[in-house]
Amino acid sequence: MRVPSALRIALLWCVIASLASALPAVAADKVKISSLDELPRFSYPVEGSVVPILTSDEAFAELAAKVRADIEGVLATYEIDDAATLQGYYSILSRLDLMAGDYDSALARTEQIRELEDKEAGRLTTGLFTRAWVAARAEADPAADFEAFAAAFAAHLEKAVTALPWAVVQDEIEETKGRAEILSDNLVLGMAKSQIDPAVAASGAISSDLVGTVVAIRYALTTSIPLNAEVIDVYGRLIAANKKDKPNIWLTRDYILGADEGTRPVIVGIWDSGVDVSVFEGRLWVNPSEKADGEDSDTNAFVDDINGIAYDFEGNKTPFLLHPEGDMAGRVDEAMGYTKGFMDLTSSIDSPEATELKRHLGSIEPDKVNDFLEALSFAALYMHGTHVAGIAIEDNPYARIMVARLSFDYHNPPAPLSVAIAKKLAESFRQTIRYFRSYGVRVVNMSWGWTLKEIESALEANGVGATPDERAALTREIFGILTSSLKKEMAEARNILFVNAAGNSDDDVDFAQNIPSSFNLPNLLVVGAVDQAGDPTGFTSQGANVRLYANGFEVESFVPGGGRLAASGTSMSAPQVVNLAAKILAVEPMLTPEAVIELIMEGATPREGDEDFRLLHPKNTMTLLKERLANNTIEKALQPDPRRFEVE
Repeated sequence: MRVPSALRIALLWCVIASLASALPAVAADKVKISSLDELPRFSYPVEGSVVPILTSDEAFAELAAKVRADIEGVLATYEIDDAATLQGYYSILSRLDLMAGDYDSALARTEQIRELEDKEAGRLTTGLFTRAWVAARAEADPAADFEAFAAAFAAHLEKAVTALPWAVVQDEIEETKGRAEILSDNLVLGMAKSQIDPAVAASGAISSDLVGTVVAIRYALTTSIPLNAEVIDVYGRLIAANKKDKPNIWLTRDYILGADEGTRPVIVGIWDSGVDVSVFEGRLWVNPSEKADGEDSDTNAFVDDINGIAYDFEGNKTPFLLHPEGDMAGRVDEAMGYTKGFMDLTSSIDSPEATELKRHLGSIEPDKVNDFLEALSFAALYMHGTHVAGIAIEDNPYARIMVARLSFDYHNPPAPLSVAIAKKLAESFRQTIRYFRSYGVRVVNMSWGWTLKEIESALEANGVGATPDERAALTREIFGILTSSLKKEMAEARNILFVNAAGNSDDDVDFAQNIPSSFNLPNLLVVGAVDQAGDPTGFTSQGANVRLYANGFEVESFVPGGGRLAASGTSMSAPQVVNLAAKILAVEPMLTPEAVIELIMEGATPREGDEDFRLLHPKNTMTLLKERLANNTIEKALQPDPRRFEVE
C-alpha cells in the first residue's frame, strides 16, 4: 500500500530508482501489451548481497549483459504503448550505454526519452546531464584527468541550462540541486543494503523490477555522484541569478466561504494514515452516542468512535485515530526535522533543517541508512492525514472532519500481504464506506492507493513465492480481492463523492493498474498535481481517468501537534478538490456527486495549449453554483440513504 505523496520519503529512494526512457516505432506483428502486469518477469541470481556487484566492474558487467539482453528481447517482442514503461526500459539501456562508453547510443536513447516526455519541463531538462557528460568526455578523459573533465562538464552543463526558460524549468532545477546535495556513495550503498538485499536474502535473486534500481545505483556511484559538486555549483548560481518565485495563480482562484453562505455542516471523510484530532477542535464530526470509555457505547461495532474509526495494517479495528509511534517512539521530532529538511532541500530553501540534514547525510554510514529511511517514511505517514485534513477544510466553517484511518508499513522491507490479510483489508474497506454512509458523509478524500507492482515487490522482498511467475499469480489474487471490494463499495455509495490522488509515479494510472485511480465510477474524481503556476509537476501521474489538476506543490498545512509544513504531492492536490466540493455541498446539500463533479469541471479552466488539461478554479465554480441556484437551473436529485449498517 502506498500514500501517493512527495511526503513519502521513499521518494528519496526514487531519486535513485527513477526510470526514464523510450522505444521507437514498433512492428505490426509484435504482441500487444495493455497493462504493466502483462510484461514478462526476469530473475537474476545474487549471492549474499548486491553490494559486491555494485562495486565490481567485472561482476556488474556480467549482470549488465543479461539485463541488456532481456530488455532488448522485450522491446523486440512486445508492442508497448505506455510512455512511462518505454521510458523505463530505455533509461536502463541509456545508463548502461554511457557506463560502457557507447556515447552515441546513450545520446540517441536520451533523445528518444525526451521525445516521449509530454511535460514541457521534463522534456527540456531530460538528458542535460548525459549531453554535458558526453561533451566533456570528448575534451578530457575522467580516468586520466578528472579535474579537467569536471571543469568541461560544468561548462557544458551551464551553457545548456542557462539557455532554458527559467519559469518553466525552475522546479526541476531546484529539485535536482537538492538531490545532488543529499546523495553520496554511503547513502546509495546503504539504500542497496536496505532496499535490495532483503530480497536477495529471502530468495537469492533480484527481479526485473529491482534490477533497474541496481543499474541506477551503479550509475550514481560511477557517473553522477562524482559530479555532484559541479551540479550543485552550476544550478546554485542559476537559482541565485533567478531568485524569484513563479507566479501563483491560486491566490486569485481561491474561494473563502463566509459564515453566512452555507445551509448546514458537511461531513468530510479523511480516509488516510491518521489524523491528530486535537489540531481540529471544533471542526470535527462528533458521534453523539459514543463515549470515550473503552467500550462500544452505541453498539455500532466500534469502540470509542467519537470522531471516526481506524484499522491497523492487517485490517483489525483499533480506536487510535493518529498513526501510532510504535518503535519510533522518542524519534518523532528528529524524523520530522529530517522530513522538513528534505522538503526544503528539494525546493532550494536554506533552512536549519536542511543544513542539519546535509550534515547528517554527510557522515552517515551505509549500515545506518536503513534506520534513516525508516524514520523519514514514518514521519511522512505520521503527518500525512493531518496535513491532508487541514487542506480539505480550510476556509470552510461548515466542514466537519470524520477520520477513517488505514495503516501502512514504513519498515524495510515492508510487511507482505497475504490472501488472508487481503480479505480482512477488503472487509475493512466495506466497513469503512458503510460507516461513511451511515453517518451522512458527503465527500471523502483518498490520498492513497495500491498498485499491483507494489504488492509484488513486497512479496519479493520477503521471499514469498518460489518463482517470479508464482509470485505474480499470488499478487494478482491479492490485488483482485482488494480491487473488487473497494470498487463495489464505492459504486454503491452513490451519495458520496470520492476524490482520489492520482499518484506520484509519473505513470499512466490505467496501464500501471493503480487503484482506485483507475476505477471508472460516476462518483469518483481523480486529481493530478500542478505547481503554483499551473504547470504539471514532474511527479504527477496521469491518464484518461485523471480529469482534473490542482495545486500540489509546496502546499502548507497542519502536522500533528499543530505545527505547519509545506509539502508536495498529488496527496496535496486531491484535498484541494475536496475543499471545493465541501463548500458546494455546504451551500446546496441536495446535489448528487455527479452534479458536484459537473460544477467543478465546468468551472475549471484549460491550461494554455491543452483544452483537456483542466485546472481547478474554485471561484469560477462557486459563481456558477450561485448563478444556477438564483436562476433555479440546477438539478437537486439527492436521495437519502436509508440504510443504517450494522458493521460486524
